[in-house]
Amino acid sequence: MRLPLASGVATGAVAIALYPLFQGGSWFWTSLGIILVVTGVGVLASRYTLPNWLAPLAQLVAVLIYLTAVFTGEQAWAKVVPTKESVVRLGELLSTGFTDIQRFAAPVPDSVGIVLLTCGGVGLIAILVDLLASRLRRAALTGLPLLALFTVPAAVVVEPISWPAFIIGALGYLALLVADGRERVSHWGRTVLVRRTPSFVAPRPATSDTGTLRLSGKRIGVTAIVLAVLLPSLLPTLEPDPLFGFGVGNGRGGGGNSVSIPNPIVNLRGQLSLPNNSTVLTYTISDSSPRYLRMYSLDTFDGDQWTMSEPRGRPEDRTSEGPMPPAVGQSASVPTTPATTKITVSEEVRGLSFLPLPYPATKVTVEGDWRPDRDTLMVFSTRDTAGGLSYEVTTAEPKPTAEALKTAGAAPAAINERYLALPENLPPAIKELAGQVTDQNASLYEKAIELQEFFTKDGGFTYSLATQGSSASALTDFLIRNRTGYCEQFASSMAVLARIVGIPARVAIGYTSGTNFAGEWQVRTHDSHAWPELYFEGTGWLRFEPTPTGGGGQGSATVPSYTRPEIAPTTTDEPSASPTSSSSGAELPGGPTANRGGRPLDPEFGGSLIPVDEGVPLIAKIGIGAAIVLLIALIPGMFRLELRARRRRAYSREIQASPDDADLQDPAAPGLTGVTSARTHRGEPAVSAAWSELDDALCDYGMSRQASESPRALARRLAEQYAFDAEATAAVTRIATVVERMLYARTPGEIGSLRADLHRVRRALAATVTRGRRIRAVLLPTSTLLRMRAMGGRLLDGFDRLENIRLRRPTRRNA
Repeated sequence: MRLPLASGVATGAVAIALYPLFQGGSWFWTSLGIILVVTGVGVLASRYTLPNWLAPLAQLVAVLIYLTAVFTGEQAWAKVVPTKESVVRLGELLSTGFTDIQRFAAPVPDSVGIVLLTCGGVGLIAILVDLLASRLRRAALTGLPLLALFTVPAAVVVEPISWPAFIIGALGYLALLVADGRERVSHWGRTVLVRRTPSFVAPRPATSDTGTLRLSGKRIGVTAIVLAVLLPSLLPTLEPDPLFGFGVGNGRGGGGNSVSIPNPIVNLRGQLSLPNNSTVLTYTISDSSPRYLRMYSLDTFDGDQWTMSEPRGRPEDRTSEGPMPPAVGQSASVPTTPATTKITVSEEVRGLSFLPLPYPATKVTVEGDWRPDRDTLMVFSTRDTAGGLSYEVTTAEPKPTAEALKTAGAAPAAINERYLALPENLPPAIKELAGQVTDQNASLYEKAIELQEFFTKDGGFTYSLATQGSSASALTDFLIRNRTGYCEQFASSMAVLARIVGIPARVAIGYTSGTNFAGEWQVRTHDSHAWPELYFEGTGWLRFEPTPTGGGGQGSATVPSYTRPEIAPTTTDEPSASPTSSSSGAELPGGPTANRGGRPLDPEFGGSLIPVDEGVPLIAKIGIGAAIVLLIALIPGMFRLELRARRRRAYSREIQASPDDADLQDPAAPGLTGVTSARTHRGEPAVSAAWSELDDALCDYGMSRQASESPRALARRLAEQYAFDAEATAAVTRIATVVERMLYARTPGEIGSLRADLHRVRRALAATVTRGRRIRAVLLPTSTLLRMRAMGGRLLDGFDRLENIRLRRPTRRNA
């Protein structure tokens, strides 16, 4: 019965890692109940030796009964036995659970459907673990289903898994392996426990030493867990984001050389489809003209998705050091509209490492270590987050004329190489479409206008969140077949078509301008948006808007004035939509609760880790890691020095008899006035400290002391074997004499300071060994390492004591 119990414990321990996915705790208690049901059936199957194939079937039946009783008891017979109506209701709840997962962002509310889905999944994992461990005796293979359960939060939640959750899950798996090992080793024979006392060690019985095997396995397991937790934090260049969120590379604050962001496109639909339209930030602007707020700039299209190249935040470019780098491609001859925007991000925003900013920013005044990427002017931090920040942004937005854009020169080769790149497997139908909707003799600016009008007027596109996929086939479906999607499809598709016709393009992710309330603009979750940015030499990057606006599209989206050449360009865009309802609990697209459960354009659920080059040389990173490793390696030596200093304080004192000891003087020796009786033990701490220090010195220098060797015999052997001089011989003899008097004499006499004697003996011992041995005695003292090993052994012995606990009924006594 040991294995079924261990299987249940392992499943429950790993299931704890699911807690970041839920807002409440009902999922945990229902999942705990189903684990207990599966474990109970497994125990009974082992107790009554049911066939291996029958136990999982019995557990499945028990799981069905449990789910029926908890979730559909009203439709069941006697609220327990499944009926046709209860089974149908379970199916409906499962379907609702799948729908809710697509609607909500983690942490999701613990609705009935979601809890049922979670509980059923945990129950199936528990059955599989019990099958592998208890029926097939393949305990090691249980790591696969347990790992599958463990990786669910790792793949869904942006925040890293906490190290306590990892350790609990790992210990549960180790407990299962230990139980399996005990089960196998127990077939060798009965284990005999040996009780140790300080004065006597019982003879070891002539049976198999199963305890040693179990202890070795535990040492290996505990060592593996410690390394898994500590190693990522000690190697800053090994991984951009350690599993448990501490160390050099976590990117969420507290120091680091990487910044962790979720995939921006993945989160758009999650934000747009959230039930609550929560305020995420507010801003005021000096010229009263609203502007889009950009966070991410995606420049790479691989045929399936748009992704971000590695941002580079140089130390000299910190926002606190002065103005921002100049906007790429923007000429001084192009007129600009200066404006100052004051932005306040909601305190409820969590985990956002990029600032929402109007483009292009010339200066950002913000607290913390924030740095711009020179190519895109994205502003990010590896140490701080945007939640609760208030900052000021100065912009110089270009005010181009239609004529200037029509006559714009060719883009630099570096811009074309980066922003015209397309995958080789791009469907020919999409290339043909780009040629059909644009005039080959038109300028690049005129082609951009034609592309925008293709999406907003001529192409017959409709706005809808009910869309999925961004593979090459999904792109073809959107552009050629159904022509239905939301802002991400519109922005991505226009950027692809623009590159086909020779216009450098990228995709921006952020927010529309929001809604004006009494002079203050409020930006909410439903204002999350994607739009294309197209490059024109002399003007730089300009925003275009292919997504339908107003009530039939994304309500707060606006069409830039420079995309309407028949109207004189102004700085004011089209008015935004009317106010919408608001609520609390805001989340930014890059926040940790972004929706990964929906089926957005991206083929991968989850985010990406973007390493950031902060200008720290590789040799400096290696040096930091080496310094940390060195400090850890010095722990035994520092512990040894501290222990030696503590002992020195004890054996350096001179122990004198006190007047209170007069009644304890030896009556047979009245002339020994002032000599302390051995029964007072006043000098015992000092003598014990000196003897322990001598014993540790011998151990550190690779010398031994025989267990049966008396102090006097040890002193004589050391003096003869290592050729002590007269002073060292006298010193070790005095130490041995004091120890023997303290151990055996009734009146050991006055004890002077042993510091000088012990110092001479240590020097004499050190002179007999090599220099390498002396260095090792200081840095890696053997005596300290043995103590640490013994401490670990005692800790692991505690597990054995817990395993040997047996609950028995008290024996009745006959009257």
